[in-house]
Amino acid sequence: MKIGIPKEIKTNENRVALVPAGAEALVAAGHAVVMETGAGLGSGFSDAQYLAAGAQIAGDADAVWAGSDMIVKVKEPIEPEWKRIRPGQVIFTYFHFAASEQLTRAHMASGAICIAYETVELPSRELPLLTPMSEVAGRMAVQEGAKYLEKLNGGRGILLSGVPGVPPAKVVILGAGVVGVNAAKIAAGMGASVAVLDVNLERLRYLSDVMPANVQLVFSDRHNLLAQIASADLIVGAVLIHGAVAPKLIRREDLKTMRAGAVIVDVSVDQGGCVETTRPTTHENPVFIVDGVVHYGVANMPGGVPITSTLALTNATLPYVLKLANKGCQRALKETPELQNGLNIINGKITHRKVAEAFGMDYHPAESLLD
Repeated sequence: MKIGIPKEIKTNENRVALVPAGAEALVAAGHAVVMETGAGLGSGFSDAQYLAAGAQIAGDADAVWAGSDMIVKVKEPIEPEWKRIRPGQVIFTYFHFAASEQLTRAHMASGAICIAYETVELPSRELPLLTPMSEVAGRMAVQEGAKYLEKLNGGRGILLSGVPGVPPAKVVILGAGVVGVNAAKIAAGMGASVAVLDVNLERLRYLSDVMPANVQLVFSDRHNLLAQIASADLIVGAVLIHGAVAPKLIRREDLKTMRAGAVIVDVSVDQGGCVETTRPTTHENPVFIVDGVVHYGVANMPGGVPITSTLALTNATLPYVLKLANKGCQRALKETPELQNGLNIINGKITHRKVAEAFGMDYHPAESLLD
């Protein structure tokens, strides 16, 4: 199989979908790897390193897309890339289709086979290709939140840890999944007073055994949420419903109950955001203010630390790329249930129920469309 790795063109996206060691593994398995020139530079990998691993270097994106059976990316193809997609071409990347009807319809029209990292799901319900980036984003959320709490950046002017004689900041985390737990670890380690809200009591019981004493576990209902955000300095939106649009837990009117200069980092923005006033932003222009509350909505947070993120992501994705290449797409999807869960679009039809429900479109079980 010929595997193409184009350079990411989303604003300030410096990750790359394959490291030289991955290219070497694919070439050793008998496949061809075509890298767009400069694709790995943002993550610290030169064209020379890919050439030494046996990859080919193409001069531009058109050449990569035109000659490849499978395109492996980090972020969803954006509008300038749509015209390059060929019918039957496999695209393996983060898509987050439920957050964008335009993106969904464009890929339905393309005739491509779209396998989404974020919906590859094990029987345990673990999301193995989302987890590493959720770990990065959760940890970054507190790092970025602490920065924007500084007065010069629009925040309240409060130090997350406090100092002796001055209490620490309060960090409220909505969701106790991978993002939420990693955010809680960092915030607690920095000395903040942390509250984690979730609707899963078993999850809260587990976390009560492993989290430090400065982390409070709170059942998430409307009353408790309002009470917590009213005294929050930093809120981390970490809500995930597999493949679906995130629920809007914080409404526009709720901002009026919050402290002026409080910061919201909505990591759920990839799936539409769990705050009504959230909108996607970029690393170049990461924040905006609504009703005195600072909103951070960068939709590719891990792209800000591309060396760490690329290595973490490709550690997880390479085994699946090898399966798709070695077995061929159809066979790999049939024989690998978690990959079949990742299939979102094939033959112009939606094969993920939550994506179909998001736009009132028809849902087609994946097995009914595989040869």
